[in-house]
Amino acid sequence: MIKNYIKIAFRNLWKHKGFSFINIIGLAVGMTACFLIFMYVRFELSYDKFNANFEHIYRLNTDIKSPNEVLHWSSASPPMGPALQADYPEVIANTRIFGASFLVESNNEKFQENNLAFTDASIFKIFTFPFIKGDPATALSAPFSVVLTETIAKKYFGNTDAVGKSLLLDGKHPVNITGVIKDVPLNSHFNFDMLISSSTMEKLKLINMNEWGNFSNYTYLLLANGYDASKLQAKLPAFLIKHISEDKRKRGYNYTLFVEPLKEVYMDNFRGAPVNGSLTNVYIFSVVAIFILLIACINFINLTTARATERAKEVGLRKVVGAGKNQLVIQFLGESIMVCLIAFIFSIVLSLLFLPLFNQLAGKIISNSIFEQGYIFTLFAIALLIGFLAGVYPALVITNFSITSVIKGRFVSSVKGILLRKGLVIVQFTVSIVLIVGTIIVYNQLNYMRSQSLGFKIDQMAVLDFNGDSVVQSQQQSIKNELRKIQGVISISGSSTTPGNGNSVAYTEAESRSGSSFPINMNLYDVDYDFIPQYGMKVIAGRAFSTEFATDSVQAFVINETAVKSLGYASPNDAIGKRFNQWGGKGKIIGVTKDFHFESLQQNVKPLNFRINLKNVNVFTVKIKGGDIPNTIAAIQSKWKQLAPQRPLNYSFLDDNFNKQYATEDRFGKLFMYFAILAIVISCMGLLGLASYSTLQRTREIGIRKVLGATIPGIVNMLSQEFIKLVFIAALIAFPLAWYGMHNWLKDFAYRINISWWVFAVAALLAFFIALATISFQAIRAALANPVKSLRSE
Repeated sequence: MIKNYIKIAFRNLWKHKGFSFINIIGLAVGMTACFLIFMYVRFELSYDKFNANFEHIYRLNTDIKSPNEVLHWSSASPPMGPALQADYPEVIANTRIFGASFLVESNNEKFQENNLAFTDASIFKIFTFPFIKGDPATALSAPFSVVLTETIAKKYFGNTDAVGKSLLLDGKHPVNITGVIKDVPLNSHFNFDMLISSSTMEKLKLINMNEWGNFSNYTYLLLANGYDASKLQAKLPAFLIKHISEDKRKRGYNYTLFVEPLKEVYMDNFRGAPVNGSLTNVYIFSVVAIFILLIACINFINLTTARATERAKEVGLRKVVGAGKNQLVIQFLGESIMVCLIAFIFSIVLSLLFLPLFNQLAGKIISNSIFEQGYIFTLFAIALLIGFLAGVYPALVITNFSITSVIKGRFVSSVKGILLRKGLVIVQFTVSIVLIVGTIIVYNQLNYMRSQSLGFKIDQMAVLDFNGDSVVQSQQQSIKNELRKIQGVISISGSSTTPGNGNSVAYTEAESRSGSSFPINMNLYDVDYDFIPQYGMKVIAGRAFSTEFATDSVQAFVINETAVKSLGYASPNDAIGKRFNQWGGKGKIIGVTKDFHFESLQQNVKPLNFRINLKNVNVFTVKIKGGDIPNTIAAIQSKWKQLAPQRPLNYSFLDDNFNKQYATEDRFGKLFMYFAILAIVISCMGLLGLASYSTLQRTREIGIRKVLGATIPGIVNMLSQEFIKLVFIAALIAFPLAWYGMHNWLKDFAYRINISWWVFAVAALLAFFIALATISFQAIRAALANPVKSLRSE
């Protein structure tokens, strides 16, 4: 019986090769897109789950409330973790992580390593980082001890045992290698190449570990199994009262601590993490995957039910000879599942081919193969489910045919069946138009952010990052003078950071409009005298820094417009001359710059100030002539080797650095566009199949019309208008859905486009054009056919 069913199934597939091809390829492409998105979503939701204590690890977050704002930070101060463990027995362990970067030297080879971290020995009690060599209990217990990842160990020592050997940090701090661990999994919300004991920080006097007001580190807590974290949360206000001095509270600052489950950290875009995901994007791509699969299934249902009349006599004869309804349902459902399994085989091949490209588009290796982690079994189960869901309705429709009607030859497609097919076509094109609108809006938003005036010069600016090298800092003026002599160099300035590359936030007390001391958290740039003029920042009140004023180096501050507003001044001129106290440095405001975007346009401009601090200059920015940039860069590299041979030159371009902030949105836009194209292609395949079938059903009518004088354009119009009406209805449904979805997506951007009417017009016209082109191919072919043959075919 089963063998007979298989024979009949293959016979029908081969008999209608065109329809079979559309069904199989449509399902295969839909499955491939679904499979790839499934792996992406699964990977995104797997972050940090490799940790054995995943359910019991929490991050300590801080809200800092000042009179004018609330800062929501994912960091804590160094003493908080140890104090919590000491005060509350339910806190089994704590660890602190401080980001770090050093020039690392081994065997006279030097590399700037920016992915390092200071941490406590307890990190291995909390997180699961398997050791290849060394003892996790003691690896980071002593000062100047480090643990390397497997890849970085091979980078410096090849295949020899790294444990027991040493490295030199910044050319003067030898550290001992006490362990090597496996590389940190890619689905970790923080990554590192080297861990340095936190006691090393104290020895180097880089930080005061007892400073409660310095929120510079991530703190993680391991709570007892089964302990309710909300109980610890309720104790945190009393903990702060006990440990935070009354002096800090009197200065207008209020602190609130939160314990956040590790499972929420990666997706927490509100506070952020070293590596962040987007739950919104996960939801969007999940919906897109469902939509694409739905479109593919709709094709299958439409084409199968459309061909129902051709199999009506087969069903009638089977019923006459005694076949039961259940047998027929099993037969047709089996055929459906078999088609899906054939499509599944094709989708496996396509997934293997496109997975490397998908990894590249996703910006991460979500998987090296679909055969990893049992993906193939999950995908096979999905294929079977698709086969069942897509085939169950056609199977029930076909097997419900009346024997009498079929035998008498009076069977025609039911009105319900026709309406269903039309409804499904509307669903397909509704989804397609929503995706077209979404793609246009995503790309317009990205172009909008890139095309906006940032308020400073960004083109042809090379950033030379020397990581605050003390030798370079001590000789920075002479190095700048030498670099200026290079042909092609226009100007050069120094700063602690550059726009788009992060900055410090400093506790500040400024003189308010009323004359009282006003506490505020201010973003801070330490700069030299050349920074503001080189970047072309417009001074709208007062003046910029000048070497003509000796006090500018220690007592002068320049703030931005937003800072003026935050301090309550009516105009920038009102702020000039007002007292300013920041991190112990006292002086006055000498100037106000026009606001500029020192962060992504996803963020509102925040209060910012500049001060002269040559001891904290970490980078040089070099303005280069546009004529011969490669030769100018080569000349800078050559000169740098002479001026600072102790440090390799790391350079990049300011516009590239700034645009890296939009890398996630770029990847999202590309993926969204490709999946939108796939959805449209699959919809068109189904539309082509339906148009072909509809044309076939009206062959006699077309022949008669041609004999009576109908023109080819008239026949094409007759065959096309029915489907065009369906696309029009789909557009009316899609527009409000697309507007609602993209309106919510744009809310994540502080600076965003308005959704204009033309976006919907373009999407609708594009959908109409695609549908018309698809239908016209078959319609023109039918219209050009010889009417004599058309009439004979009946």
